[in-house]
Amino acid sequence: MQNNHLSKHQTFYAIGLSYKKADAEIRGRFSLDNAAKTKLLHQAQASGIDSLIVTSTCNRTEIYGFAEHPFQLIKLLCDNSQGTVEDFQQFAYIYKNNDAVMHMFRVGTGLDSQILGDFEIISQIKGSFNEAKKIGVANAFMERLVNSVIQASKRVKNETGLSSGATSVSFASVQYILKNVADISNKNILLFGTGKIGRNTCENLVKHTKNEHITLINRTKDKAEKIAGKFNLIVKDYADLHLEIQKADVLVVATGAQNPTVDAAILNLKKPLLILDLSIPKNVDENVESIPGVTLVHLDALSQITDETLEKRKQYIPDAEAIIAEIKHEFIGWVNARKFAPTITALKEKLNTIKTSELNFQRKKLSNFDEEQAEIISTRIIQKITTHFANHLKDGNDDSIEWIEKIFQLETSK
Repeated sequence: MQNNHLSKHQTFYAIGLSYKKADAEIRGRFSLDNAAKTKLLHQAQASGIDSLIVTSTCNRTEIYGFAEHPFQLIKLLCDNSQGTVEDFQQFAYIYKNNDAVMHMFRVGTGLDSQILGDFEIISQIKGSFNEAKKIGVANAFMERLVNSVIQASKRVKNETGLSSGATSVSFASVQYILKNVADISNKNILLFGTGKIGRNTCENLVKHTKNEHITLINRTKDKAEKIAGKFNLIVKDYADLHLEIQKADVLVVATGAQNPTVDAAILNLKKPLLILDLSIPKNVDENVESIPGVTLVHLDALSQITDETLEKRKQYIPDAEAIIAEIKHEFIGWVNARKFAPTITALKEKLNTIKTSELNFQRKKLSNFDEEQAEIISTRIIQKITTHFANHLKDGNDDSIEWIEKIFQLETSK
């Protein structure tokens, strides 16, 4: 059995940074698009890392993987993003072994989300694992862990009220618009960008504002048309962006661009404008605030709009933690069983060798030797002895494994 994920030199780490310590600008520096994630996985493979997954959302960028030292993973992150080691030291976190496993469970079940109970990250974890498996940097430990986290996430979603009620960044942005813009149903709303948050915001805007004047612009027009068709919206060309902004009362920016796409230079305003920037990295330059009548609100401010829904969700945290504890216990049991399985197999073989030689000796010595009875009794004794050892080793005590191998002079195939 391959046990390289438990080799003495390899430790399981979770490294990364999230909204808790890093603001939007810092998170933007470390954000990874799909091409950067794939490049990072190939680089990890080339540097001898055998298992690793990487996730990047607007709230966090994380690497989970095996390494001799966490710096190997930090280097991969900095090599493939705009982030520096200095930034990492100031704003990031490193968890190892049990703490790293626990961190993935908390992230995957929405307990660590900026909005409590937000489960969007679990599909990222799933997708990241599939990508790692395709490239060949996913071992059995990682597969089992990811599946356990997915299982916990499903159970938390179905068995608790942790994600009850409507709350998300897109919902919060629409709530903000409703509270701050009078007569919204008659105002012009321009949505620039059709990423996931943009699509969700679009849906919420249509549902809650009863507005017939929503215009959609995206760099690739066919994407915008697909979404517009679903919600009966107007689509304009990317080239008309600055003209459409002049007509707008509310501009929602939700693009995935790496640099700001809206700045003071393209604003030639005739009336006040509320801009909501729902992008990471930021896609609206702060210089727009120098223009009279412009109000700029960023994603981080919207995420702080916590209503009664979030307060209600908090009561379900203990239920979610109990589900995590149960599934994590099963996972750790599996890990430890894999760790000591070769030792127990070798011990059984050793005891069977002793049994065979003893039975052969007694067969020659005793005239009324009952072969069948002796076989049954000795097999049962061996079973009971090995069960005792297996129960002792379940706690994952490496010293005990070495001690048993030494006493019985076992050769295990690791």
